[in-house]
Amino acid sequence: MGSYRTLRDLDWALLILSLLICGLGVLQIFSATQGTKWQNAWWKQVVWVLAGLLLMWLISSIDYHTLLGQVPVLYAGMVVLLLLTFVVGSKIFGARRWIALPGGVLLQVSEFAKIVIVLMVARFLTELKTEAIHWRDLLKLVGLVGLPMLLVMKQPDLGTSLTYLPILATGIFLAGLRWQYALSIGVLAMLLIPSSWFLLKDYQKSRIETFLDPSRDPKGEGYQIIQSKIAIGNGGMWGRGVTKGTQTKLQFLPVPHTDFIFSAFAEEHGFVGVVVVLGLYFLLLMQIVQNAQTSPDRAGMYICMGVCSLLLFHLLVNVGMVVGKMPVTGIPLPFMSSGGSGMLSVFMMLGLVHNVRLRRFVN
Repeated sequence: MGSYRTLRDLDWALLILSLLICGLGVLQIFSATQGTKWQNAWWKQVVWVLAGLLLMWLISSIDYHTLLGQVPVLYAGMVVLLLLTFVVGSKIFGARRWIALPGGVLLQVSEFAKIVIVLMVARFLTELKTEAIHWRDLLKLVGLVGLPMLLVMKQPDLGTSLTYLPILATGIFLAGLRWQYALSIGVLAMLLIPSSWFLLKDYQKSRIETFLDPSRDPKGEGYQIIQSKIAIGNGGMWGRGVTKGTQTKLQFLPVPHTDFIFSAFAEEHGFVGVVVVLGLYFLLLMQIVQNAQTSPDRAGMYICMGVCSLLLFHLLVNVGMVVGKMPVTGIPLPFMSSGGSGMLSVFMMLGLVHNVRLRRFVN
């Protein structure tokens, strides 16, 4: 195995692009948290990036076919850990999403569940060996993805649970979804979405109402969105400069190093900086798509496209959220938002993409 896994064979474009975005994220975390209780967050982020690189290399070293063969065990382990979160999980801000590990490390199982779901969808669809997916198989796959979704929603964490959907949708589309099925799913979704309102918790309903009209509660629920828009507009064309964003430095913008890091970045780097970072994300996603196109088999293609759709969903929802075009969901910006579990899971998914790329050299 080691004969083809050389430094030359790595996807250097993908690695460099991800590290460039991480570098911008660390810089922004440093700038946004100076003089606050989170001022050490930037160097912790550096540690998470380095740990993520190590995990990426380890994941790429195990043949992804071997990982696919262990999907039943991985899936069962994921469900057990999600259930365990309800028993021993730490409750923070009213949500029980994290398992405390020695050393004060908090593990968010739902972030790592994304990796298992990518592998599970890839294995399930590869084993079908049909030109189009049928109703029975479609319902089975929806059930397999739906179980962890429901467990994560109960934590409650609606945002993270929704990130599992693009993996499912992309896999089904690539597997060959018949137009009759797509039409039926669309009609069913239109019928179920209104009734799902009654299943939402009060704070989730409030977020949707605030999204529709932030001015209804400018000092409460609407405060984050209003301040985020002000920060973005304050950046102008070239930005205020590093550590010079007034909305960020005067702490009008809440948690500017996590969910709203894009707002803080836009204020300090302006429209030009936003175009640059979005361009880096675009190139990164296109590089993953290129790896999907050159994958040695359909399983590799499903893995790469599952990762791509997940990252794209994160990007669209987070950016849409901070500019007021999407409800506040708590979905972080990949590679930039501060956080350990999210950073590690993203690099592990890049490890899967590298894994597929490296195996194209094997006969």
